[in-house]
Amino acid sequence: METVQVMRQDNADFKITKGNGYMGEEFDQPEKEQEPEHTAGLHAFEALGRFLAEDGWHPQQLEGKTIYRTNFLGKNGELRCYAQIHTELQQFIFYAVATTRAPEEVRLAVAEFITRANYGLRIGNFEMDYSDGEVRYKSSIDFEGIELAPNLIRNAIYPAVQTMDRYLMGLMRVMYGGQTPYEAIAEIEGSQ
Repeated sequence: METVQVMRQDNADFKITKGNGYMGEEFDQPEKEQEPEHTAGLHAFEALGRFLAEDGWHPQQLEGKTIYRTNFLGKNGELRCYAQIHTELQQFIFYAVATTRAPEEVRLAVAEFITRANYGLRIGNFEMDYSDGEVRYKSSIDFEGIELAPNLIRNAIYPAVQTMDRYLMGLMRVMYGGQTPYEAIAEIEGSQ
C-alpha cells in the first residue's frame, strides 16, 4: 500500500492510503465541505410552516416529521389536512382527507365514484385506501432546484381542499345514501 501525505489549502495535513479497493483520482482529493443533506427540503418545510401560519391554517407539526396537520371547514363539511415535505426528494404533498371512512361494503362503489371524479381533473387526484376506507384528495409539487414559494404552496393547497369539498356530499351519498357513483358525479358535475 502506498501512503500519500497531502497539504490542504487551510494548511491541515492528512494522509490518504492507497491500497486494495483504490478507486481512482477523485478519491485522492480532500472531501469538500458539504451542506447537510436535505437542506433545500428543510428550508421548504420552514417556508411551508410560515405560509400556513400566515394564511390562517393554524398548523401543528407532527412530532419528528416534516408534516403539518390542520383542518379545513368547507361548505360541505370538515376536512383533515396534511401538508408534507419529502426533504430528500424535494417534493411537497398536500392531502385533504374526508373525516368519514368508506364502510367495507361500499368501497367498490366509492372506488368507482373517485375514478369518475378523477377523470378530467387537472390538478391532483382522489385516492382511497382499500384496507381502511380512507378517502383523500392529493395535490403535489416537485420543487427540485427551485424555491418552494408561497404561490406554489397556495396553488397546491387550495385546489385540493376546494375539489374535495365540492365532491364531498356526493361521496357521502354514495357511502350512506344509496346513490350510484354515476348519479352522484352527474349531480356534482352537472352543476358546473
